[in-house]
Parts: sequence; structure tokens; C-alpha cells
Amino acid sequence: MKFLSINRRMLALLAVVVPLLALLIYVALRSGPLASIPVTVTTAESHSIAPALFGIGTVEARFTYRIGPTVAGRIKRVEVQVGDRVQAGQLLGEMDPVDFDDRIAAQKAALNRGESAVVAAEAQVRETLARKTYAEKQASRYEQLLKTRSVSEESVEGKRQEIQVTEAGFAAARANLGATRQEMARIRSDLDGLIQQRANLRLITPVSGLVATRNADPGTTVVAGQSVVEVIDPATLWINVRFDQLRVSGLRTGLPVQIVLRSQEGIRFAGRVLRLEPMADAVTEETLAKVIFDALPKRLPPVGELAEVTVEMSALPETPVLPNASVQRVTGRLGVWLIEEDKLRFAPIKVGATDLDGRVQILEGIKAGDRVVVYSQRALGPRSRVKIVERLEGVSP
Repeated sequence: MKFLSINRRMLALLAVVVPLLALLIYVALRSGPLASIPVTVTTAESHSIAPALFGIGTVEARFTYRIGPTVAGRIKRVEVQVGDRVQAGQLLGEMDPVDFDDRIAAQKAALNRGESAVVAAEAQVRETLARKTYAEKQASRYEQLLKTRSVSEESVEGKRQEIQVTEAGFAAARANLGATRQEMARIRSDLDGLIQQRANLRLITPVSGLVATRNADPGTTVVAGQSVVEVIDPATLWINVRFDQLRVSGLRTGLPVQIVLRSQEGIRFAGRVLRLEPMADAVTEETLAKVIFDALPKRLPPVGELAEVTVEMSALPETPVLPNASVQRVTGRLGVWLIEEDKLRFAPIKVGATDLDGRVQILEGIKAGDRVVVYSQRALGPRSRVKIVERLEGVSP
């Protein structure tokens, strides 16, 4: 009887423990660490993709004309405001001339005085030349008289000395005339320089364009070379774009682009790559390029506005293609998780170009028709159990 009582207790205990153990195993296999991991899969298909580059840039003016004085001074007036359109040769402003006009007047007076000095020097040259000619004739006549013994040797020698004296006077007069003319040239050069400096006080635009900035107002003192007004040519607007260096393979001049301005979202403007900059940004690891519009927007964007640029590249040969999200890095190797006969296998791959739709070329490692995991609820391993679902919660389809 005692043995039967023990057996009944054991059976009752087993009747309770076994269902609990079965329930525990069921729960562990369905929701615990041993549960199957929900995944979404895709099939590798052979496609030709057209890779594209996406970059952010700023609108800039190819040519900016910084107009300012060549000497330090105070601004007298500024005739234009930011946004005004100007024509080549138009007066934009003027510096205070201070004493320039008085200095020019003084130089003109010195020039007039110099011209009078030149006239006097030329007259002196003519006078000394006449004396020299007369002395030479007198000396020649006395030489003839000496032959007939009509005059003494001392008289002839005196006439010869007169020739030397007049020659010295003629040489001095010519030297004085040369010095006077050189002084005149110096005065004229000084006058021309003052006139040019006075003209440089007038701020004149060399090109037609748009006033981009006005850096100073009347009454402000500026130094030589400081910009008072900046003028740009709207027809020379371009975009300075930055591209990730890892993705610029194939980027070259002449490629077509699509431009979206921040102020005109939803409108795409056609353009092309004008040039690639020889210097890259080593800090941000970006390649710089200049992009131009095929036709300028009717409403010109302001300089400095951000723009989104998409470079369209040529289509590539067909290769197996997968979503970018399926590519994983495991233990330092790049690859994808293949599903073969309901088992997982990590396959190392070699990737190629990527398009803006998130598709990447697979050059080595898989073939068309292979089933590949795209998203998983948790990190996968070779022994992970998976359950294929249509989509995962919180993940875009």
C-alpha cells in the first residue's frame, strides 16, 4: 500500500512537471534566445544599374569684382545698393579727394613754369650759338689777316680764346636746356600720376553685373585695396559641390547633372560638371567639383545658397544586384547571409557601383537566383534559426 501511494505521488508530480517543462521549452523556442529570428529575404537578380553621385554644394559666382580705392581715405559717397544692376563703366561711388585737386593745380603751375624755363633755355642756346658762330667767323678773318701781317699774333690768339669761351657757353646752354626738359618730363609724370590717383578715387565697375555686397558707407575710412562694393556677373554662377571620395570613381567633366536649389525645391535644373578641382578636402575626405547650369533659373539663387546635385553616370554591364542593406561586415569581412536549404551561410563578396535607389553591384561571391537576407530582427550567426517574414516592424519595405 505504501509503494502504491508513492507511485501515485510521482505520477501526480510528473503530470504537473512535464506540461510545465513542455511549456517552458515551447516558450524558449518561440520567444527566448533560442527562438527563430524573423528575417526578410530577397533574390539576387542580374540587372544593369546606372550609378549616380549625390553631393551638396553652394552657389558661388565664378568672378567677383571687389571695387575699392588704391589709396587710403574716407568715402565721400556710394551711389548703389545691394541688388542693384550696374553697367560697365558706371560710377558706384567716390572717395574724398582731400588735397588732390590742390596738388594737381600746383603741379600744373609747376608745369607752366617749366615750359617757360624751357623757352628761356632754348633762347639761351640760340644766343650762345650765335656768339659761337660770330667768334668762329672773326677768328677765321683774323687768321687771314695774320698771313698778310695786318694783325698781330696776340690778336689772333685772343680770337681763338673767344671761340673756346663761346663753345663752353653753348655747351652749358645745351646742358641747361636738357636739364630743363628732364625736369619738365618729371613734372608731367608727377601730374599724370596725381591725375590717375585722383581718377582712382572714383569707384567705377569694370563689368556689367549685380551688386552683391556693400562693405562701407559714406564717412567710413578705408585702407588701400579694401573692398567698398563687390559686383558679380550673374551669368557666371556655378555650384561648388562636395562628393564622397569613396564614390567618385567615374566622375569626370562633361557629365550631366540634376540640380535642386533649396529655395526652389521640387524643381530640377539641368547642368553639367565643368571641372574637377585638383585639391581635395583632406579633413572631410571629399572631392570638390564645379557644376554649371545649362540654363540659368529665371529667379536667380542668392550666392551662398545650398544646392543638391545628382550626377548621372553611364549604365554599367549586368551583374547580380542586391539592396545595400543586405551587405554586412562580419569579423572584418564584407559579405551577405545566404539562405541555402533553410540554413544560413555567410558569403564574402566583392561589391561594385551603387545607384541612388540603394542597389549595389555584386562582382564576386554570389550568383543570380541566390536568396539573401536583407533585414533581420537581431544579429545573425551561422547557427541562427531564421523565420522568413514579409516585413519587419519598424523597417521600411
